[in-house]
Amino acid sequence: MTRSPFPALAPTPLSVPLLLSRVRWTSAVLLAALGAGTVRAARRLRAIPVLPLAAPTDAGVPRAAGWRLLTADGVEPDAATFLSACAHADREGLRVLDLLPGDLPAERVLGLLRLVDPAGYRQDRLGEGRGAGFAVLVAEEVLARAGAGADPAGPDPTPAELMAVTRRLKEYAADATGLAIAPALSCGPRADAGGPERAAELRAQGLPAGALAAAQLAGLALLAGVAVRQGRWGAAAAGLYWIQPYLALGLPGAPLNPADLARATAARPARALGAALRTAAATARTPGPGAAAPENGGAAARDAEREAARDTQRAGAARAYRADLAAGTDRFLEARRPDCPWCGSRRLSVRVRVPDLLQGKPGRFTLEQCGACGHVFQNPRLSPEGLEFYYRDFYDGRGGEGAATVFGRLGAAYRGRAEMLRPYTDPASWLDVGTGHGHFCNAARAVWPDTRFDGLDMGDGVREAERRGWVETGHQGQFPEFAVKLAGQYQVVSMYHYLEHTRNPLAELDTAAAVLAPGGYLTIELPDPESRMARLLGPAWLPWFQPQHQHLIPSANLREALADRGFTVLAEEHGPAHQGNDFFGAVALTATRLAPDPDRPWGPPATPGRRALTGAVRLAALPCFAAAAVLDGLRTAAARRTDGGNAYRMLARKDER
Repeated sequence: MTRSPFPALAPTPLSVPLLLSRVRWTSAVLLAALGAGTVRAARRLRAIPVLPLAAPTDAGVPRAAGWRLLTADGVEPDAATFLSACAHADREGLRVLDLLPGDLPAERVLGLLRLVDPAGYRQDRLGEGRGAGFAVLVAEEVLARAGAGADPAGPDPTPAELMAVTRRLKEYAADATGLAIAPALSCGPRADAGGPERAAELRAQGLPAGALAAAQLAGLALLAGVAVRQGRWGAAAAGLYWIQPYLALGLPGAPLNPADLARATAARPARALGAALRTAAATARTPGPGAAAPENGGAAARDAEREAARDTQRAGAARAYRADLAAGTDRFLEARRPDCPWCGSRRLSVRVRVPDLLQGKPGRFTLEQCGACGHVFQNPRLSPEGLEFYYRDFYDGRGGEGAATVFGRLGAAYRGRAEMLRPYTDPASWLDVGTGHGHFCNAARAVWPDTRFDGLDMGDGVREAERRGWVETGHQGQFPEFAVKLAGQYQVVSMYHYLEHTRNPLAELDTAAAVLAPGGYLTIELPDPESRMARLLGPAWLPWFQPQHQHLIPSANLREALADRGFTVLAEEHGPAHQGNDFFGAVALTATRLAPDPDRPWGPPATPGRRALTGAVRLAALPCFAAAAVLDGLRTAAARRTDGGNAYRMLARKDER
């Protein structure tokens, strides 16, 4: 038996487990997360430019024309701050500039720095507009396009209202919005937000106030637990949380020194607990229909008036849906066809039958598959009246904000689509069909800054995209209606997750051929009905997307259809087109099926029992969502490696004749 020459250093069978057992892993993870968050906040704070205290001049005449400074109630900027901000915006080419007061409270600073990375904020064309909510400088032409200016004769906005304005303005100055610290600017008397104000501010930024309050309470409970049960490791984690404001904001050289930094650091756990409890209580006190506005007026009265207007709108929507459903949903479906719309074969079989899992509207839908060509299509399909009914409140209206949030998070996918053309062309003109609100065109400008992007869609969103400047021209209507008007005008036509929504995809391809100039490029992205996940997840596979998706086209069928119309396919991508939502989408659809939104206007009146059921299902689904996110990450990595995802992209060139 060989002995170690250094017996004191030789490991024993129990030494490694003993060492590991002494590490309190929950506390260690918390320490790592808090440490990383502290370093990130300090780094981000130092990336925010600081305005000079003295206003710069150009030959003695400050350039302030064309700018307007919007301020929250109680904020009174001096002339030097206004002129410094104008000069900074002119110099940096900004059209919107949110100003951070020099005495901004510590927790407000940390909250903003969690949401915004100043180094990449301006370049993120799809990023949410964020600000402190006290002062924002905006070019008058941007303010006019956005229609977001406060009434000069009305009351000054609250911080929450100004945050909502900043969020909207970023959409109209997608790559020209920034942040700056204004040392001479003061928050005024509204620096610390109470429960209702904090809840309103979170909602104004598109964040779920109730869920965040619950998460904060859970985090505080976890910190308290590890501090009590995990000895020095737990005490270190709790201590780091306690002094985080000072470490992130108070070290020498920090560009912003909150007036309440010492108090915010010393009393942080108690203040955080109180703020979370007040926010949670405020979100639970939702005014009911007919709630009277507070007699003291001001921001609370405006909030009550807006809530009353929303109640009236919801009641009107419910009446309209009840009228639509009085005659049943069968009238929304056409007669079932006996043959395949792609190849004419009568060898059809049912692929899947599902209800509306997207919104929970009444009805049941069938997708059939052709045994000859593999084409999958809705049979019977929705009538135009049915399409209007089932699309309503999904991309606009009640569901508009949620849809916009989802589209705004697809920046990587948009860039991948745009970069697919790099080896083949430098496009001068590009028409995006099914553009929605123009998110792809907005993101693609970062790849093709000199390209003219136009958009086409049936909805009003295309007009909004035009006002935002995300598209040069917005064409509203059905694509085939523009075959003659736009003939030969574009070098590139894109159809990203569009063909599957159309009633006649072959007619859409005919129109694309007509609109493209000879030698032009057609790029298409579609769900792949041959994906393995479609069989594994069955009705819970998200890309079935019933009842909106009318056709799911195998890639071989699309290749053949393009060749028939004079196109040569140049590239086909499966892995890069994969959308990493298979498992997450399956959990979401299942949760919706088990407990639909009780407040949906097309459903029965909400009751405490239905609300309790929905809350219980959502709570129970949280660990399922977490597991699904992990599985989707693994699935996406595999799809990229094997080129076998749940969608595919195809690039084809129109032959020159």
